[in-house]
Amino acid sequence: MPVDVWAIDGLAFSGLETRNADSVFVMGNGSALGSRSGVRPGDPGLTVTLAGTTINCSAGVALVAYPGQGVYRAAFPSSVSPGTYTAAHATLTRIDLVYLRVWDSSVDSTGLYKGDIVYLAGTPSASPVAPTPAGTQIYVPLATITVLSVAAGSTATVSTVVRPFTVAPGGILPASSAPTGLYVGQYYDDGTGLLRWNGTNWRQISPYTPLYQPQVSQPSSFTPGTYTDFPSGNWPTLTFTVPPSGLVWISIGASLQNTNSATSTGWVTWRASGGVTEASSEANGLSTYGSRNYGTRRVLRSWTPGASVTLTPQYLFSSVGALSTVTRADNGLLAVEPVATA
Repeated sequence: MPVDVWAIDGLAFSGLETRNADSVFVMGNGSALGSRSGVRPGDPGLTVTLAGTTINCSAGVALVAYPGQGVYRAAFPSSVSPGTYTAAHATLTRIDLVYLRVWDSSVDSTGLYKGDIVYLAGTPSASPVAPTPAGTQIYVPLATITVLSVAAGSTATVSTVVRPFTVAPGGILPASSAPTGLYVGQYYDDGTGLLRWNGTNWRQISPYTPLYQPQVSQPSSFTPGTYTDFPSGNWPTLTFTVPPSGLVWISIGASLQNTNSATSTGWVTWRASGGVTEASSEANGLSTYGSRNYGTRRVLRSWTPGASVTLTPQYLFSSVGALSTVTRADNGLLAVEPVATA
């Protein structure tokens, strides 16, 4: 069926035709003619603040998409106030919503054609959640306001976490979760690094920064016969988050010596605790046998993505002699190298 193509002289364009044509300039959402609503990254506009109980929203621009209606471009040249927030409940906390709404009577049958900033009070609850605007509303959330109960002090705080960002097609989207409308070569930044969609999964592009914890000193003495934690003052622990790939290289190295006898052994190892548990063993340690060993042991681990793991350096000597000249574990280094998603 023929359509009016933007922009050809002599043609008349409806608002819907114009909004649909504008969709080509906006990041898609995975549906035909669909777009992603939001404000521009790095734009301080449309920031919600409080002055006492009065809600204010600064000047700014946003894009509001609605299924089958293309994209509405809204610009507020000056600050706007949707009023004051509702008084605190006596004993329960409440979460309110502030959002940018577009009234288009051809869609919502309100008889209105305008844009505005709207305040919507939530429901007080022991486990409060932000409200969702009812009915057919064309909107994009800008902020939530958490209002503590009177018993808790009646204070109110603003959060802009709910406010989405949008970018032009091919732009790098800053977002806490992956965007929709995936295509090979798409990028987004989850706050910890840049990721690229390869057609199957998101691959970490920005190189991870290795984490390391050097040994500070040797203990005043070594306890023989069992795996023993280095005192934190001698060799601190190392805590990290397992990357999305679940893979990490872990290295431990030291100047290791045990010449107390021809068969005396010495180990430096690590144990894992927290979101993952692994004990010290031959599988993750560096050893010496009646001599000296200046080296590093590097192992690959596959653990739960997102788990917080603490590595604690340990030692094991079968017997001990004079510190440093006979039995020694110093100049140590414990390091973690996260592996990017393949």
